[in-house]
Amino acid sequence: MVDIKRLSSTDDNFEAAVKQLVAWDDQLDHDVHATVKTILDDVKSTGDDALVKYTSKFDGLSVGSASELEIPKARLMEALQSLPTDQKQALEISAQRVKGYHEKQNQGSWDFTEVDGTRLGQRVVPLDKAGLYVPGGKAAYPSSVLMNAIPAKVAGVPEVIMVVPTPKGEVNELVLAAAALSGVDRVFTIGGAQAVAALAYGTATVPAVDKIVGPGNIFVATAKREVFGTVGIDMIAGPSEILVICDGKTDPDWIAMDLFSQAEHDENAQPILISQDEQFLDQVEASISKLLPTMEREEIITASLVSRAAFIKVDSLSQAAHVSNLIAPEHLELSVEDPDALLTEIRHAGAIFMGRYTAEALGDYCAGPNHVLPTSGTARFSSPLGVYDFQKRSSILHFSAEGASELGKVASVLARGEGLTAHARSAEYRIK
Repeated sequence: MVDIKRLSSTDDNFEAAVKQLVAWDDQLDHDVHATVKTILDDVKSTGDDALVKYTSKFDGLSVGSASELEIPKARLMEALQSLPTDQKQALEISAQRVKGYHEKQNQGSWDFTEVDGTRLGQRVVPLDKAGLYVPGGKAAYPSSVLMNAIPAKVAGVPEVIMVVPTPKGEVNELVLAAAALSGVDRVFTIGGAQAVAALAYGTATVPAVDKIVGPGNIFVATAKREVFGTVGIDMIAGPSEILVICDGKTDPDWIAMDLFSQAEHDENAQPILISQDEQFLDQVEASISKLLPTMEREEIITASLVSRAAFIKVDSLSQAAHVSNLIAPEHLELSVEDPDALLTEIRHAGAIFMGRYTAEALGDYCAGPNHVLPTSGTARFSSPLGVYDFQKRSSILHFSAEGASELGKVASVLARGEGLTAHARSAEYRIK
């Protein structure tokens, strides 16, 4: 039986205990950082030669030149066409739903004209190039290809460059198929910090991009952190999280499996259940003991449950919402009778799954909304990956003579108040 930590809202220093529960040590690993810095500098200075060297060293894949690391588009289409029918159909349905959802996010340019003829607005344009990092080998996630590449294409990005390691030449057909389906333009079989460096700085073979998105290991995350500023990045993601608020009326086996669905990612994933019904917490614990031996990733799930899981007893669903807002979870399930009523009390969450039938797993694969979500409490100020992450906005200002004259007087006063005379005189030249 797994011993899961329990907290109660009646405990002394309850909120401090909750914050301690979800605290994640994201301190820089200095050894990893030193290795990553060496690789980044090497790729920046020697380009393709460094890519060939590190691909051989870390992935066991030897090539004569960096050009051999590119997978032709025809090979991507071949992977898509050769998939088993059920996998191809599932991938296509998911891609259609992801595209349909993200098309709703696509905001165009806008402007308005004031009475005096002054026009103000905003110009929205896509990035020129986006880079997508995809884990390779056995830890391959075609769903991540869809979730990262499709919003970029919906945003209008002309060129999406994907990098994916292929250890010892091991290629995941589903990943290649997802790239074909998502409209990825070029794919390179490189990974690790060297792939991030190639996307950030560019080489003779791999073009430099404007933004790098996609998940990866600690070396990839450290590299993304290091190149930020040279390029944009999506986020530095922590371990996966799920928080379930349940009123005690959902099948406890369902809730146990929902908690497993995130715990199976890795030992540091965090599953949390909040309920006002203590007997229900006991029932879910019994379900966990019953179902855990049936799981293929039992060891990983167990490690997650033992080290990071918690059951939290509260007095009411309203208090459950308050605790959830303290945590600001990546995934939040509202497994209650009236999820819409409870939703009004939720302020911080990456994605919110409403009602008893909305398993978080649906969001991971095929619901439509993006599964790239803020972790480690960053949902307090961050949002899911979306079309807006692949666009940039420029302010548009076009003053009429009358508008420049009137607002020039305002600007003059403020500029002289700040002691910036050239600003003031620049505005004053336009005053009638």
